[in-house]
Amino acid sequence: MNVRRTAAALSATAAALTGLVLISPAANASGGTPDVRSSGTCTIGATWRLKAKPDDGRLSIEFEVDSNRVGQTWSVRLTDNRNPIYTGTRKTVAPSGSFTVAMLRRNLTGADTIRARAVNTVNGSVCGGRVVL
Repeated sequence: MNVRRTAAALSATAAALTGLVLISPAANASGGTPDVRSSGTCTIGATWRLKAKPDDGRLSIEFEVDSNRVGQTWSVRLTDNRNPIYTGTRKTVAPSGSFTVAMLRRNLTGADTIRARAVNTVNGSVCGGRVVL
């Protein structure tokens, strides 16, 4: 009787451990920390994507807006813990009608909240979101 209870307990423990392994985040192909991503739709149909990840003591950050229209001008702002890290304008380019802001910056200690916002200077469409790592 004790052998059956022990076997059942071991089976339940193995199943629980297997579940933990299956739900743990996967590392990227280079074996490092996985990136954190966020994406969405802007107020007038464009889409945006923000991703960030630690990279050898730095943060790799990429923000993309895709409006499918070449030549649009967007006012862009990125912050790290509310401190500005990029402010400028970008134009969407061929062939996809998108732009990307990509950067590597020093990774300060503690959690980072990266926020990105882009505003179309002609039609006022707003894109933006945040990631926390």
